[in-house]
Amino acid sequence: MSFTDRLVLWLHIGFAIFTIGPVTVAISSTPRYVRQRNLSVVQYLYRITRVFTILSLAVLIAGLVAAQEGGDFSKPWLAVSGTLFAVAIALLVLIMRDQHRAIGALQAAAPEGVLSPAAGNAAAVPDPGSGTGPDVPGAAEPAGTVPGSPPAAAAAGHVAAVERGRIATMGGVVSVIWLVILVLMVWNS
Repeated sequence: MSFTDRLVLWLHIGFAIFTIGPVTVAISSTPRYVRQRNLSVVQYLYRITRVFTILSLAVLIAGLVAAQEGGDFSKPWLAVSGTLFAVAIALLVLIMRDQHRAIGALQAAAPEGVLSPAAGNAAAVPDPGSGTGPDVPGAAEPAGTVPGSPPAAAAAGHVAAVERGRIATMGGVVSVIWLVILVLMVWNS
């Protein structure tokens, strides 16, 4: 094995450790913070997921270069690993979509007057003595709502819970895919 072959293999392993590890931790942590309705942490985990998903493409590139240098393209385990990696990336894109939806739902479910890190300013807090708002008996429901329907915050909370379940499920599948690829790499090296 030449120096170049070893360098590419080390880059492949290094990229795998430093990109796949953080993205896996971020997606596995997201459901907990969605459940706790911690908007700032969910936004941070979304950014981590987005950045490290893009950086994890370097794992695939270094792996393809290593396979080309070793002349291993004809081996079936490499085709399986490459396909599984592509599936994992596709699932990560779906997870990022769900994280984004959960962030939107958490922002919609947040009570008025709460400082949103994304907005940078506080929403106006209604004056309790103004005679407007849901706490005033006899106040009319907002236009466009069906009487007796759940408030928007409750509906947004439900959306966040659904996204939390999707993120947890797809995150588990992505983690299993990473483990299968690892087993294929170790078993066939």
